[in-house]
Amino acid sequence: MTMRDARRWWGLGALSLALLTLGFDLTILNVALATLSEQLDASTSELQWIVDSYALVFAALLLPAGLLGDRFGRKRLLLAGLALFGAGSLAGALVDGAGAVIAARAVMGIGAAVVMPLSMSMLPAIFPPEERTRAVAVWSASMALGLPLGPLLGGWLLEHFWWGSIFLVNVPMVVIGGIAVALLLPESRDPAAPRIDWAGSALSMAGLVALVYGVIEGPVRGWADPFTLGSIGGGAALLTAFALWERRAREPIMDMGLFRERRFVWALIAGVLGTVVMAGVLFVLPQYLQVVQGNDVLGTGVRLIPMLAGLMLGGLVTERLIGTGRTGAKPIMVAGLFLLAAGFGLGALTEVGDGYPFTAFWLSVVGLGIGLTMVPAMDTVLSCLPENQAGRGSGLVQALRQTGGALGIAGLGSLVSSVYRDRFDPGGLPPQAAETARDSIGGAAAVAARLGDTAALASARDAYVHGMSAALAVCALGTLAVAVLVAAFQPGRGRERARPSADTPESVHEHVAS
Repeated sequence: MTMRDARRWWGLGALSLALLTLGFDLTILNVALATLSEQLDASTSELQWIVDSYALVFAALLLPAGLLGDRFGRKRLLLAGLALFGAGSLAGALVDGAGAVIAARAVMGIGAAVVMPLSMSMLPAIFPPEERTRAVAVWSASMALGLPLGPLLGGWLLEHFWWGSIFLVNVPMVVIGGIAVALLLPESRDPAAPRIDWAGSALSMAGLVALVYGVIEGPVRGWADPFTLGSIGGGAALLTAFALWERRAREPIMDMGLFRERRFVWALIAGVLGTVVMAGVLFVLPQYLQVVQGNDVLGTGVRLIPMLAGLMLGGLVTERLIGTGRTGAKPIMVAGLFLLAAGFGLGALTEVGDGYPFTAFWLSVVGLGIGLTMVPAMDTVLSCLPENQAGRGSGLVQALRQTGGALGIAGLGSLVSSVYRDRFDPGGLPPQAAETARDSIGGAAAVAARLGDTAALASARDAYVHGMSAALAVCALGTLAVAVLVAAFQPGRGRERARPSADTPESVHEHVAS
């Protein structure tokens, strides 16, 4: 059953507000680490864990959170997730030690792991198929909007308030979103949902934690370090064991049969790719805008808006084309992938002396490509999920997307760092200052400012632009390859299969009006 009155759009607004909060929380810490280091006396390792505790818990719990929503009620679990996220945010704002902030961030990660898949799984419950594309576009845009808003909002808060404000800002948004969800959204669950597969849950959580942790440690320890290789290899082995277990489990946490449907698989690949490249570009580009082009934190956030504008335009175009029946999802998805590859190809041509207008242009193309790719991809994925598996399926999709995002940041960040270190010429810098400058372009800028060495700064800028160009070229080639594969193997409109109905034996679904 879907909601047929205006409340469904207000309900979507409530979900979007929650996702907006999650979105900017993923990036708001990027501008606060130096402040936390100074005011909490946090070591580099503690700063890393302030960021990574959230990511690890988030990735680990996405799959079981979706199943719990199917079994116990998606709205109920969504409210519990919002409450946990708000409680963790409040605790993070009030504590006074790095260890306590790490614990608060882990609680926030638990809440986010519940909110993310269940907010997605609610869409088929409240929107009929003809409106779902528009709903997915709004859902995707709200998350994407938060990513560039994070540095912008964080910079403004740190200029005017104390460090805890970057956590406290989440609380009123979560409260408003929670009240709106409680009043506007219907409850939905699957009365025939399987019992919790504890063995499968343990394997999936352990595998995702090991894999993501290894990816996080790769740039720090080195990709050839035994610990990094062991963590990534162990995570891959555990996830393989999870997949084998699920094929034989009586009540699996994940329907492996979904991976036999090409529509689902290729749309999922396109969606994960969109997350990977978007996370990667949002990691490498701010440093270019700040150190190479000379913008402050607030100006950097503003200059990321063209990508957001392109993404929203792509979502609008997709909704108009699919919603009016002019075309299916595949042509739009393929066009988006080719456009995304072109945008990254343009970005790879960046030179040190290029001004912001060129950056804004290729960012707009990238944003448009992401919008044209992500919205039809997620809409197709949702249409492939049986209604009684909306929570589990959404958990699987989000687990793959978030793991892909972590891989994108780590992989592209390592590539940029490697090229930067190889090309940077410290000139006459003292050995210790040279090592600091070689570690990052931010370190080079600080050293150059302290010593007045303009030649070292010029070399650092040139080296970073070459590293960024290499990363964008990899994004372009990878996206182009996926575009060709999706064009070749994704079934066309005539062979698209509708999602199983609640009235068929394949699916049992219950909606209880709130």
